Parts: sequence; C-alpha cells; structure tokens
Amino acid sequence: MKVAIIGTGYVGLVTGVGLASVGHSVTCLDMRESVVESLTAGIPPIFEQGLEELLAQLLESGSISFSLPDVDRLAEADIIMIAVGTPSRDGDIDLSQIRSAAELAGRAVAAADHPIAVVVKSTVVPGTTKGLVLDTIAASGADRESFGIGMNPEFLREGSALVDFNSPDRIVIGFEDDLARDRLRELYADFSCPKLEVNTQTAELTKYANNLYLALQISAANEIANVAARVGGIDPLDVVEGVLSDHRWSGGDGVAGAHPIAKYLIPGPGFGGSCFPKDVEAFREFGLTLELPMQMSSAILEVNGAQPGFSLDSMTEGLPPLDGKRVLVLGLSFKPQTDDVRETPALGMIRALRAAGATTLAHDPLAMDAYARIDGGEVEFVVDWRATVATVDAVLVVTPWADYRGIGDLLSGDQVLLDPRRSVDPAGLAAGVVYRSIGVKK
Repeated sequence: MKVAIIGTGYVGLVTGVGLASVGHSVTCLDMRESVVESLTAGIPPIFEQGLEELLAQLLESGSISFSLPDVDRLAEADIIMIAVGTPSRDGDIDLSQIRSAAELAGRAVAAADHPIAVVVKSTVVPGTTKGLVLDTIAASGADRESFGIGMNPEFLREGSALVDFNSPDRIVIGFEDDLARDRLRELYADFSCPKLEVNTQTAELTKYANNLYLALQISAANEIANVAARVGGIDPLDVVEGVLSDHRWSGGDGVAGAHPIAKYLIPGPGFGGSCFPKDVEAFREFGLTLELPMQMSSAILEVNGAQPGFSLDSMTEGLPPLDGKRVLVLGLSFKPQTDDVRETPALGMIRALRAAGATTLAHDPLAMDAYARIDGGEVEFVVDWRATVATVDAVLVVTPWADYRGIGDLLSGDQVLLDPRRSVDPAGLAAGVVYRSIGVKK
C-alpha cells in the first residue's frame, strides 16, 4: 500500500520504518526542513536500537522517503496517518498539531482522484478522531464518501520500539466507516497478532487505559515499597513476588517473575517519559471536563511526583548528611536505550541532592546534552564515569543502563551506592561499601 505519515517524531518515524520494512511504500512528511534533510541522509533525530541501520536499508531500496508538507504527495496515498505530537499544556491536551495535520490531510483528500483513509496514530482523548479530525477534513470540501476515518493507537516502548512494532501484542483497528476498516485490515494483513476492531472512541480510550493501568501499577508498587522502607526489615520485591504468585496475576504457573508485569513493579524513583505522565494528566483533565472527580488519576500523579525525593530520603535515612558530599548520578534518560529525558526521575533526584547540599556530577551514555537543556542547575557532566567513581563519596544509579552493572568492581572503602531500581547485586560489593535501595540496606 501507499502510506503517507504526517509527523516524523518517535511514533511517526518508527511506524514509517516499520511499515516500509514489511513491504509498504511509505512517505513521511515533516514541516522542519532540517529534519527532512537529516532523515533523507539516513540520520534519524532520535535514538532507537536498530533504527539507523534499518533506515539506511530502506532508503537504499526506495521503500521510504521524506518530504516537507506536500499535498500532491499526500493525495497519492491509500492511507494518511497522523502521527504528530499531543503535548500537555497545563494538564490539558494540546491538539493544535492534530488540527494542522487534519487540515493538510483534508486538502489532500479533496485533491485526490481516489478514496483515502485518514488514520490517527497520535494519542488523543476520546471523540477527537470522529469530532475534530473528521470535521476538519470535511471542511476542506471533500465529499464524505471520498475519505475514511480511523484511529490506530500505538503501543511502542522506547528502547524496543522496532521489536514492538514488528511483534505487537495486539493491533487496535478503530474505524468510523468501512473504508478505514478495510484499509487498516489490508495494512496489517501480514501481522498474526490479535486484532481488535472497534469504533474510534474505543480505540482512543484503549490507549489511555493501557497507560493508566501501567502507571497505576508502578505507583502502587512504589507506595508499597515506601511503606516497606519505613517499617524496615521488608524487601519490597519479596512482597511483589508474593502478590504475583497469585494465579490471577501470574497466569496460573505461580511464578512471579514469569509474568511480564513483574518488571514494572520493581520499586524505583517513579515513571517518566513521553507517555505515562502526559497521558495520565490528559486523561485526568478530560475526566474533569466531564465533571468526574478523577481521584485515582490525581493520586497516581501525586505519588509519582513525590517519588524521586521520597526514594532518595528513604535510601539515605540513617546515613551521614549529604551536605558537602560529591555524588555521581548515573543515568539521566527516563529509561535505558533511549536519549529521552522527558519527565525523567533523574531531574527530581538531582534537585533533591542539590537541596541537601551535595555536589552533583552526572553521566549518561546518550542523554547528557538533552538533560542539560532541561536542568537549569549546576551539574558537572563527566565523560569517563568509571574514572570518576573513585573521586566521589556516593554513586546514585537512576537509569539502569547495562554499562553500569559493573560498578560494584569500582567501589571501595566507605563509599555509598544508592540503587533505587535494583540494578546492582549487593552481594558482589566490596567490604565497606554501603548499599541502599528502597527498603534494602547492606
């Protein structure tokens, strides 16, 4: 199929590369000339494992191309996908980019000599696709029979997005007409996963519900871990194992770690990234417009917002004050295998360290430049983190990059290792090294 994608951010680019890799002809459009030039040269503006190599192959084969907004190129497509950003503005979802993309799609539909399905990939609140998007396209003068309207939410995890695209758990096909449904069926015909066919409002809410459930579980696990740490003598992961051994969680085999949700329930400094924070916030604000109390969503955001500072307080309780100490922070992105620092817990933890009087040094394999743009405080970035370990009083591992797992070999004497995400095995630490995680002391 001929697919045109408006937007080359994380979702748009990964979707475009993924669809091109399974045989579709893909054109991705972006209004930023520098981004189009970079992508045409095979240089993606984001980091994702395997993306640059696959992009080079697809460019060479002619399966994918990049362009500035072009109505004529859009009008050649069988499907136009809208994959632009929907950021939060004081909690409310900002649909300005959706509106602009729908206007562009509308002009293409009106100019086309064949029916086109317009499908929203962006995360939008229920009613946006059949309301704002459909109305905006119709305002272009296109006959309603000449275009389809659909919603196809993404469930990509940064760091494993290409794998998630090629091996999805499920595909949600939201549609308002037969044209959109049939085009989406054809688009994903070669994917063998379960496919849910629903209306667009259901598809929109499914995306929010997915993130809300995960955010809820992470926040609940962190709150339980905080209680365990305050009581003392309780390993929160033992509690999680006891919970997940219930067949209703574990799927019946009674092994906690075998269930995929287990990795989300490891205590930590809170969730971050481009999806959970803004989507929970947007979902809450949307519910408030419906005059609902939205207490659960509010509680999730409250627990998560306090978690970076609380986790630091929990780990340092009983230790000498941090005032005047040098602390090396390892990991600035919100998770490994990405340079994304949106809503990263590292920001809250570094601010808490500075508030306690510590001098902060920091390292991340990919995200130091991005972090420097969001933190107006004084952070000394280090390139050789291994050599720096010997010069500090404490090390805080915020993001569990694989490179940091060997840090135990570098620590000695009375140094302190703060490890909120359990990325290091304390059993391998040298004598004298003080180890702290949430609810765990050595």
